[in-house]
Amino acid sequence: MTRLPPSLQPLWPAVKLAHRLASRTVGRLTRAAGTGGERAVPVTASATSLESAANEPDAVRVHQVGTARQLTRDAPVGTPSGLRFWREVREVEVLPRYVLDVQDGRLVGDYAATITPGGSLDAQTSPYFGTRSWREHPLYLRPRLPEATRVDGVVLSLASPASGRNYYHSIMDTLPRWGVLQETMPGTRPGAIVVSHRTAWDRQLLAMTGLDDFELIEPTKHLSIRAERLLVPCLNNQQTLAPPWITQWLRDTLPAQRVRERPKRLYVTRGRARNTRRLVREAELLALLEPLGFVRFDPGAVTVQEQIDHFAAAEVVVAPHGAGLVNLNFAPAGVRVLELFSPRYLNPGFWAITDNIEDSVYRYLVADRVVPDRPQERMLGVQDDIKLCPHAVLSAVEELLAV
Repeated sequence: MTRLPPSLQPLWPAVKLAHRLASRTVGRLTRAAGTGGERAVPVTASATSLESAANEPDAVRVHQVGTARQLTRDAPVGTPSGLRFWREVREVEVLPRYVLDVQDGRLVGDYAATITPGGSLDAQTSPYFGTRSWREHPLYLRPRLPEATRVDGVVLSLASPASGRNYYHSIMDTLPRWGVLQETMPGTRPGAIVVSHRTAWDRQLLAMTGLDDFELIEPTKHLSIRAERLLVPCLNNQQTLAPPWITQWLRDTLPAQRVRERPKRLYVTRGRARNTRRLVREAELLALLEPLGFVRFDPGAVTVQEQIDHFAAAEVVVAPHGAGLVNLNFAPAGVRVLELFSPRYLNPGFWAITDNIEDSVYRYLVADRVVPDRPQERMLGVQDDIKLCPHAVLSAVEELLAV
């Protein structure tokens, strides 16, 4: 997803490139100038939180559980077959879960950048979409950091780069960080939590997990906190490849409640607005799917709990790629999924989640014409609408049902 309005979505590749170049350029100047005192941008960064702890052992610690492990999945079946993209995402290193513990730590911006008392950016807990190095972090678009507000006690950061803007990231990035804290530092109770609570879905999720009982701080653009003790759980969902523990934690933490009498076959809509990854000929497709028992379902029109309940009942799900499919985390064993893509945007996130479900079957269908299967081509049309022949989708659905 991007922050551009739908009418400007086609400009996204150029805007993103300009954003990265501007961050590098401005940052190079401000770091070289060395001005700003306590408000100076970080002049360096640590690639990992363990490196941050090693560089500043008196102020930074890492609380870690488990060890890294290699996860290998089978490439999915779909059209066109044999895409290099799926081969490249079959293997992922699932890193140990940990909490970065910083005395006199600083948290800046709606992207929640973590800065140590020594003035270093902890890159591992401060990721940002599409950046290739810490020097491209949008933190460096600032000539100086905002003036810090000092906060006594323990401050916990659950904020992610997409805080308050995307349902997928609220489910897959923000909430699991609470699970990481519970696992690595059981019994720890923060005095305040930095987490988005602007949207209806975030407020519902916080209430469902009991996080609304804490003092909440919204991660805004000009946020600048200097905490007596800052706790930052890791983001364990690298490349949106959904380690199995996240799916299991979500199923345990957000259980379905009312599953009976829900439809067994869902078509998940993206609506009708242009440049939103909608299926252009959706009405024609629905006319073909409804005789097979499919029901059109709009996740954004119901509560979070109703989304969970609908997906927990669904035996078959057909949908264009979109954040509502994060509810596949709650699908039953044996669920069958067909995901629809535009030619210039592929994403493995919902294939990975589906693979976490026992006995599941996942299929994909990419609209013609498929662009050359090169990494640099895959993010050019993040919000492109999907132009698939309804009968081609129907054939893919019939093949899925026959599995």
